[in-house]
Amino acid sequence: MSKISSNKILEKCEVIDIADKGKSVAKSKSGEIVFLENAVPGDIVDVLIKRKRKGSFTGKILKFNLKSQKRVKPICEHFGVCGGCKWQNMNYSSQLFYKERRVHENLMRIGKIKPKTILPILESKKIFYYRNKMEYSFSNTRWLSESEIKSKKKFTREALGLHKKGRWDKIVDIKKCHLQEDISNTIRNRIKKFAIENEIDFFDPYKNKGLLRNLTIKITSTKNIMVLLQFGFKSDFIYKLLNFLKNSFENINSILYVINMKPNDSIYDQKVNLFYGKDYITEKICGLRFKITAKTFFQTNSTQAENLFYLVKKFLEPNKNDILYDLYSGIGTIGQILSKDVKKVVGIDIVEDSINFANENSKLNNLSNTKYFSGDMKDIFTQAFIKENGKPSVTIVNPPREGIDKKVIEKIIDTKPKKIVYVSCNSSTLARDLILFQKTYEISKLQTVDMFPHTSHVENVVLLKQLIDV
Repeated sequence: MSKISSNKILEKCEVIDIADKGKSVAKSKSGEIVFLENAVPGDIVDVLIKRKRKGSFTGKILKFNLKSQKRVKPICEHFGVCGGCKWQNMNYSSQLFYKERRVHENLMRIGKIKPKTILPILESKKIFYYRNKMEYSFSNTRWLSESEIKSKKKFTREALGLHKKGRWDKIVDIKKCHLQEDISNTIRNRIKKFAIENEIDFFDPYKNKGLLRNLTIKITSTKNIMVLLQFGFKSDFIYKLLNFLKNSFENINSILYVINMKPNDSIYDQKVNLFYGKDYITEKICGLRFKITAKTFFQTNSTQAENLFYLVKKFLEPNKNDILYDLYSGIGTIGQILSKDVKKVVGIDIVEDSINFANENSKLNNLSNTKYFSGDMKDIFTQAFIKENGKPSVTIVNPPREGIDKKVIEKIIDTKPKKIVYVSCNSSTLARDLILFQKTYEISKLQTVDMFPHTSHVENVVLLKQLIDV
């Protein structure tokens, strides 16, 4: 293996598996492991070795000797270049298989954890046009295809789209995206056309210059539409563009903008300005309404999110005597959906804005048995807090990708809930955390939920039951 160098060709490698981040794993006849893009298990390919890393290689497919039966024709013209839907070339049933297997492998490999009951992965009924949020970037250095480069012609370099695979600095100009309702494509394309016609500068990622930076479109299941534009500096062109947007689309409910002069495009430390409509849109899920703002986190697949929340309820089996602690509560979605089934909901999140909206959503839904607190959970779980708000009999945790801090896990265990439902978007950190929980809790049930078709990402729902009544 060590004798193989870059630019060597390995013939008839079999693609045998899917790796992290959607890459495929191929094996040569002599046993070398090669990581590939745009390959599907079952393909037999000739590979050009690009580089070696940690005992394996990355490569580029030169030739298909045999194409896998798991292959399908991608519907998107940007597939293979855009960094979005990496699995569009694989049939959906195979996507589900590899997603589920990856979760189980991570649990066993990292934590030697095998839940008592493993339920089949919950598929998404919609595999296209399922996202309620899309973020696009403006760029004056559009990604050029190999054929464009070889032609030596001059091309317009303005782009409004998504990042090229593995590139922070190159944007693929998207004509049509199949992830969000088609009105999203119309809005994006008209904005780009208007900007070019009016010679508005697109962002330069190398110089951190340019007026047009980012576009975010949110569309709820109630057909509310929010458009947020991010600009690099103050300019009269901003209002010209925003007025064009307002006058062109009467079905847009909220138009917002941000002046962001930082090198990165994060808006969470920036002021969001309201140009038209309200500063929020409304989502309806599981019979309740929730306000969604520019900075609000909400599951990006509303239809599947509803199935996820019902699954949490099914696992938890709450009753009217339960005090439910909703940790990493965000805007209060899960806790409020379960509020009618329990005595009380206590929600905690470190993001103050999320807690403010959780309280607003409680009022919006006429709930009187919910209380929300902002702060670090390592500090909040005191005896005084438990005494004031009640000892939790059931707990829900829905942390970000990095999982739960060890001290927070210790605090959760100290509160001694009978049941814990852990919702996780990262099976690696989930496995790490379950190692600590399983000292006092049985890993009772696991079900993976496919929230993001054509990607390697999933959500996992795990039920933990207290081993000893202490």
